[in-house]
This record gives sequence, structure tokens and C-alpha cells, in this order.
Amino acid sequence: MLKQGSALDRYFKISERGSNFSREIRGGFATFFAMSYIVVLNPLILSGPDSSGGTLGFPAVAAVTAFVAGILTILMGAWAKHPFALATGLGVNAFVAVTVATNPGLTWPDMMGLVVLSGVTMLILVLTGFRTAVFKAVPEGLKTAIVVGIGLFIALIGLVNAGFVRRIPDVAGTTVPVGLGFDGKLLGWPTLVFVLGLVLTIALVVRKVKGAILIGIVSSTILSVILEFTLHIGPSFDGKNFNPQGWSLVAPKFTEWAAPDLSLIGKANPFGAFEHLGFVAATLLAFVILLSIFFDAMGTMVGLATEAGTIDKDGNIPNVDRVLQIDALGAIVGGGASVSSNQIYVESGAGIGEGARTGLASIVTGLLFLVAMFFTPLINLVPFEAVAPALVVVGFMMVSQVGKIDWQDWGIAIPAFLTFTLMPFTYSIANGLGAGFISFVLIRLVQGRAREVHPLMWAVAAAFLLFFGIGPIEAALGIH
Repeated sequence: MLKQGSALDRYFKISERGSNFSREIRGGFATFFAMSYIVVLNPLILSGPDSSGGTLGFPAVAAVTAFVAGILTILMGAWAKHPFALATGLGVNAFVAVTVATNPGLTWPDMMGLVVLSGVTMLILVLTGFRTAVFKAVPEGLKTAIVVGIGLFIALIGLVNAGFVRRIPDVAGTTVPVGLGFDGKLLGWPTLVFVLGLVLTIALVVRKVKGAILIGIVSSTILSVILEFTLHIGPSFDGKNFNPQGWSLVAPKFTEWAAPDLSLIGKANPFGAFEHLGFVAATLLAFVILLSIFFDAMGTMVGLATEAGTIDKDGNIPNVDRVLQIDALGAIVGGGASVSSNQIYVESGAGIGEGARTGLASIVTGLLFLVAMFFTPLINLVPFEAVAPALVVVGFMMVSQVGKIDWQDWGIAIPAFLTFTLMPFTYSIANGLGAGFISFVLIRLVQGRAREVHPLMWAVAAAFLLFFGIGPIEAALGIH
């Protein structure tokens, strides 16, 4: 029986972290619903043909995406004991897809092989203590800015995914990159689902109702299903036509059971890119992947641990080495399974907002991913619009940390500002971190306080300069 003082309670430190079994289970479900879209989205991103005309296949990518996410998330919960869920990283998978599409001679196995090599390099950096040392070298003010940035980022993801905020086509005369709804107006039943879900979730959170976030997700999902089955709204894009009043990606529907296709596992070719692109070009691609997954995880981990209250007064996270080991393993396993690097998801904040504080929640989330590998109706029933309210509310919770930043010290304040603004504005945690780290080093240098900068921060800032300058470097070397 699951109760306080039991072996399971002691192992996960559930009571010690101020949680209980029901919160952990609810949190596990909330995180799953918040990030389950990746099982549908990842095959869409990785759907293009490579130079040989080969494709990965939609059903196979979907099945392996769920399988790898489930295994790694369970491992995170059981070994590192944190409520952090992993799945294929958005950003890395897009970079992989674009690189395959624009480099003649490069195949999917070649590119996934580079992801594997990046993961192996990452694991070496973790095992030697370098990655943990970099984490500890970051000033507290910047760590707080990371939390705020991820909060803004996760809120923007929710608003965009719900169609409440939309990208405006980049055409002549356009003055802003995003706007309200479609053509400045809120349209469609899906947007109403988001608005009602957000109002309900805020009301429940303010009233401190147990299970507020999960209730909001489930209630919005039920409303979505009723609307879709009665009005036949359909998705916003069906592959041919755009419907601004449709569901942003997943139109709620039931799908039949299907045996999972795991044939992509083991198909990566670690050294194929070096054969087709040459050593320099392949190394530069691997370096970009490495930097992205290196710092994305660090930023996400700090933000989630702070929100969960598991980070101590010195900014240390329990079992941080184990967290980073599993994150590095995510790149190795994800690349080896041809679904791109897996990393910690900011959407884990939905479970944390529900009260999850331990690895038990991750085990619940991981098991749900494994179930989803066989039964996709759970995923296809939950549209973005039903999950987005939870992301907006969790974003608010994380942004509330902004008051902890010392705004009188410009050597911290300006880098912090750049960190938490560029994360959402560039849709990248790594970009925000890079701008913050580089500006911190430069400002301390200008202030005559260079001795206060940890040596590793100089090294990281130099690495990010190379990261941001990768375009001109590739152009100079004739690499496309």
C-alpha cells in the first residue's frame, strides 16, 4: 500500500519533499498530456526525404518517439528521482531535418549518427565532472533569469500552440512578427476552448483546488471532443488547405489500435556524415548539436528544480550528476533510434504545477508514453488548445521569480534581461543562455571586475561566440 513512511515513500523522498502519492500521480498525468503532442509532431518534422530519397516513415517515428520518451523518463524518475520528463527535443529535431534537406549526400542515418556522437561527447563531459562544474559556475542571478526565461518561453508556447498568438507572414508591409489570433481577431471554437480552459485553470489555482491544472486539461479536452464530434471542425492544416479556425495540430479523434513499429532502432550511422561531408563540416554540425543540448538541459533543469523547490539555497540540485547523465543518454539513445536527441521538457512544469516533486511522477509519465505507443487515442484526443492553459499558468509561476534578480547590479541585470527575453523571442533556451553568458563576461570585464568571473564562464562564453558565429564560419569554409 502506498503510504507515508513506506519504502517507496522513503526511496523517492515523497513526504520529505512535501508531496504525496496522489500529487505525484496527478503530476505524472499532467506532464504526459502537456507533452504528448511530440508523438504526433516529431514525425511531421522528420517526414522529409534525404538525399537518397529515403524517409523514416510516420508510423515508425511516432512509435519510437513514444518508446524512447517512455524509457528515458522512467529512468529519470527511478535513477535521478526528479519530476523531469524527456522526449525528442524541439529545435534539435528541426535542425536535423533542415540539415538533411539542405546537404546533398547526407542521409538520415548519417545525421542521426552525428546526434549519437554529440551524446557520447556529452556523456564524457558529464562523467569527467565538466558539465556539473559549468552549472555551478553560473552566477545565481543568471540562474534566476533562466527560470524566468523558461517561464516566458513556456507561456509563449502555450499561447502560440493555442492559436491565441499567431505568426504573421513575413511579407512587405508587415510591421510585427506575431499578432492576436488570425488577422488581429480571435477566431474559431478551438480558441474559445483555450480561453475557457485558461479562465477555469486560473480560477482553480487561485482557489488552491487540488488537481487544478489536471482538471483544467481534462475539462478542456472533454469540451474539445464534444465540439469536434458535433461540429467537425478539423485541423488548421490538413496537408493541403489552411483553416484558421481549426485545431492547431491535433483534431480530437479516436484512432484504432496498431502494433508499434520499432524498426528504426539501431539504424544510425555514426561516421557516415564524415564520409559524405568531410571532417570539418561534419565536426561543425556535431558541435552545434552538442552546444544546443548541453545548455538547453542545464537551463531547463534549473528552471524546473527551482519551481519544484528541490534546489537548495546555494543553487545545487540533488542528484544533478544523474540528471545530466540521463540527459546525455537521451542524445545517444534518441539518435541511435533515429528520432533525434531526447532532452528534459519544459512541459514537465505542468506536472510540477500540479504538485509533483519526485521521480514517481516521471515514472507515471514514462509508463503513459509506453502505453501511448500502443494506444494513440489518448494522444489524439488532447489538442494543443486543451493543454495550453496549463503552460500559461505554469509560465506565470516561474516568471514570479524575477524579483530575486539584483537589478541594481548591471553586471547581472543586463545579462539576466537578455537571457529571459531571448529565450521566448528566439524560441531557444540555448540562445538566451548564450547571450546572457557572453554579456555577463563582457560587462564584468568593462567594470574592471573580471576576477569575479569563474574561469569556466570565460570558456563557455567563448564557446557561445563560436556557436553564434557558426554561419559566417561555414560560409568562409564554403560549407552549406
